[in-house]
Amino acid sequence: MLIGVPKEIKNHEYRVGLTPESVAELVHAGQKVVVETGAGLGIGADDKAYRAAGATISKTAVNIFKRADMIVKVKEPQPVECKMLRKGQILYTYLHLAPDPKQTKALLKSGCIGIAYETVTSDGGELPLLKPMSQVAGRLSIQAGATALQKEHKGRGVLLGGVPGVAPAKVVIIGGGVVGFNAAQMAVGLQADVTILDRDPDVMEDLSNYFKASAKVLRSTPAVLADLVRTADLVVGAVLVPGAAAPKLVSRAMLKTMQPGAVLVDVAIDQGGCFETSKATTHADPTYIVDDIVHYCVANMPGAVARTSTYALNAVTLSHAKAIARKGWKQACLDNEHLKEGLNVAEGKLTYAAVGDALGLKYISADEALT
Repeated sequence: MLIGVPKEIKNHEYRVGLTPESVAELVHAGQKVVVETGAGLGIGADDKAYRAAGATISKTAVNIFKRADMIVKVKEPQPVECKMLRKGQILYTYLHLAPDPKQTKALLKSGCIGIAYETVTSDGGELPLLKPMSQVAGRLSIQAGATALQKEHKGRGVLLGGVPGVAPAKVVIIGGGVVGFNAAQMAVGLQADVTILDRDPDVMEDLSNYFKASAKVLRSTPAVLADLVRTADLVVGAVLVPGAAAPKLVSRAMLKTMQPGAVLVDVAIDQGGCFETSKATTHADPTYIVDDIVHYCVANMPGAVARTSTYALNAVTLSHAKAIARKGWKQACLDNEHLKEGLNVAEGKLTYAAVGDALGLKYISADEALT
């Protein structure tokens, strides 16, 4: 199989679908790989490194989309890329379709096979291909929030950890999953006053046992959330419903109760965001203000630390890429129930229920698509 790796073109996206080391493994397994020139520069890998790994270099993305049997990317295809996809071509990347009807319809029109990293599962019901980026985004959320709180960014002018004689900032983390846990680790490490909200008793117990007295863990209810948001300096939205649109937990009305200059960081923005006032931003222009509240809603946060993110991502995506290349998409999905959960679109059919429900589109089961 010929595997194509185009350069990412989303705003300030520096990650790349395959590292040179991953290319070498695929080539060793008998596959062919073509990489767009300059695709790896954001992680410090030049064309020479890819050639040494056994890849050929293409001058254009058009050539890659035209020739490759499978496209391996990081972020969802942009409109110009969707137009280059063709019937039966495999697209293996993050898709985040639930809040994105335009992309969904474009992929359906193309007839491609869309396998989404974020909905592939594991034996424990986790999302192993999403996890490393959730870890990165959770940790970055505190860095980003701390910066946004600075006065030159129109924040409150509050230092997360405070200093002797001055109270630390109040950080509220909505959701105690992978993102929330990693955000809490960073916030606690910076000596902030941290509260984590969740609804799962097992998650709350695990968080309480881990953080002990260094962070408060509370059951999330509308009343509790409203009370905490009112006095928070930094609120991190870390709620995920796999494959579906994120619930809107912080309303516009709640913003009016907050302290001017407080910061909202919406890590769920890829799935539509969990604040009513959220809209996707970029690393070039990461924040905006609504009702005196600073919003940070960058849709590709891990792209800021491209090398760390790319190597972490390849560690979990490569085994499935090798299986798809060796067996073809149908057999690979038939042989692996967890990979089958990643099938979102197939030959003009939507195959993921949560996306269909979110967008009001007809869908079939992945099993139907495979048979």
